[in-house]
Amino acid sequence: MIDYKQLNAVQAQPVLAELGDVLQACVADGASVGFTDPADRAAIDTFWQGIIDSLDGNECDLLVARDNDAVVATVMIDYCGKPNGRHRAEICKLLVHPAARQRGIARQLMKLAEQHAWDKGITLLVLDTRSGDVASQLYLSLGFQIAGEIPAYAESIEGRLDATTYMYKLNSR
Repeated sequence: MIDYKQLNAVQAQPVLAELGDVLQACVADGASVGFTDPADRAAIDTFWQGIIDSLDGNECDLLVARDNDAVVATVMIDYCGKPNGRHRAEICKLLVHPAARQRGIARQLMKLAEQHAWDKGITLLVLDTRSGDVASQLYLSLGFQIAGEIPAYAESIEGRLDATTYMYKLNSR
């Protein structure tokens, strides 16, 4: 059974290695999520430690999915701290361990992240995804709209420069 939960810094610290395992597996599987070397565990752990350190502020929230108490998926809501952007947030690091895919976990995490953001008064969500990735279809099915595409945006683990698609969703409540 999959359990979904928001983690604060105290709750996230003990699962730092599990968060790293999910990110590392997704990068090794070819995900375009900011990392190009799945073997660079130090960079992955440093990334997650930085996120954990920011969880108790108003910078971001971390939601996870657990299967038998092991973290198998993540999504972050990164809040804009600028005075003119307090109404918006970015969805990032939607990661599902390759061994846990095709079970609806990403869809459920996205629905929970949206609800969480709306409940905090956010009225605009944005995200970006590698153009053509399967994730694009998930986001479209959840009501996100395409804002545009930027070519040669991010380097893949194969060294190729891939385009990214920017998407948004307005709170319809």
